[in-house]
Formats: sequence, structure tokens, C-alpha cells
Amino acid sequence: MTGTLINTAAILIGGFVGLKAARQISLQTQTRIKLALAAFTFYAGASMIWGGLGGSFGNVLKQLGIAMLALVLGNAIGMALRLQNGLNKLGHYAQERIAQASPADDNRFSEGFVTCTLLFCVGPMAILGSLEDGTRGDIKILAIKSALDGLAAMGFAATFGRGVLLAALPVLAYQGTLTLLAHALAAHLDEPLLLGSIRVTGGLVVLCIMVVILDVRKVPLANYLPSLAVAPLLTHWWR
Repeated sequence: MTGTLINTAAILIGGFVGLKAARQISLQTQTRIKLALAAFTFYAGASMIWGGLGGSFGNVLKQLGIAMLALVLGNAIGMALRLQNGLNKLGHYAQERIAQASPADDNRFSEGFVTCTLLFCVGPMAILGSLEDGTRGDIKILAIKSALDGLAAMGFAATFGRGVLLAALPVLAYQGTLTLLAHALAAHLDEPLLLGSIRVTGGLVVLCIMVVILDVRKVPLANYLPSLAVAPLLTHWWR
């Protein structure tokens, strides 16, 4: 749960800094932070892929083929379930709450809590990061998310006040639960190939997150989340 604890602390620190500092981060600084986060995201994704691959050259090709097929099938399932559309609706709701909030609004504490809880908890990085933390003790993805959430909390605190700080509690509960479940699941996925397939597939999704951070193009990341369940199934069947 180390990654989740860091994430929770980042939100609290970012929120406190935002409450004390009235000025926003400059565009130049934001760009530099984005580039640094994108580079670290690439490293995290590449590390997951490299760590998940193993065996002969033929076996590596087989693992990559399974991961690509899992992404295709997972995306089809995600589109059928309209996962990205649901996530977009939650995002629009959060944007509306931000637009309607004002420093003089008596309801801004609760609005800040609800809005920031949605923004911090709903997304692929929370799931992928918790899986990595729970199964491997790898906190790189949650470290990236911590930086993003901390910066967001810093900006939102000026609008919503102390409600942003309270949003750290649902993050702790949600990601902590996912991490513990992933840790328990890892005991039933002792075979390196099954865990490796999840890592390779998840690593490819993380590389897509880098594209989103850099604003290169929009990627329906939520639609690919089912691929994390499809990958070990394909690996089990394709022996």
C-alpha cells in the first residue's frame, strides 16, 4: 500500500499548498512538469513490459501477441460496456461543478469533496497502479498519479477550499482496497506467465497514458481496462 499512501500524502500536501498560495503554476512550469511526467510514464510502461516478458524469443513473440489480442478484445468489451463514455460523463460533471463553484459559495466544501473524489479515483492509473503495487510492490504508476493528483489538488484548493483535502480519504480507501485485492489475487496467479501477461498488457496501456499526458491525441483508456482480465485468460488457454 506504499503507493496509495504516497498518493494520499500528495493530495494533502498539494491541497495545503494550494490553500496557502494564491497564485497558479505558470504555463512554462506546467509544460516542464508534463514532459518530466511523460518521460517517467514511458519508463514505467517500458519497465512493466520488459518485466513481464521472459523465455525464448519465440515465447516473447507469443506473449506480445497475446497482449495485443487482449487489448483488441478488451477494447471491444470496453466499447460494448461504454466505459469511456461513462468516464467522460463523470468528467463533464466534475467540470460543471468547477465552473459553478465560487469562493463565496457555501456549498463549495461538499462540491470540492465530490468533484475531487471523482477526479482522483476514477481512471485507469488508479487501477493499474494498485494492481502493480499489490502484485509486485511496484509503485511507479502510483508515483506518477501522485504527482498529477498533487498538482491538481493545488489548483482546485483555490476554488473549493478544504473540501479538496477530504478527497484524500476515498483515494486511500479505494486504492488501498484494490491493492489488497491484487495482493490476494497474486497468490492465485503464481504462474509467471499469467502475471507476466497482465504486466505486458498493462505496460502497453501505460504507454498510451504518456500520449494523453503530452496531449498528442485522445485515447479511450478506460475501454482498454478489460484487457487486464482478458490477458491471463488468453495465456491460460493458449499454452
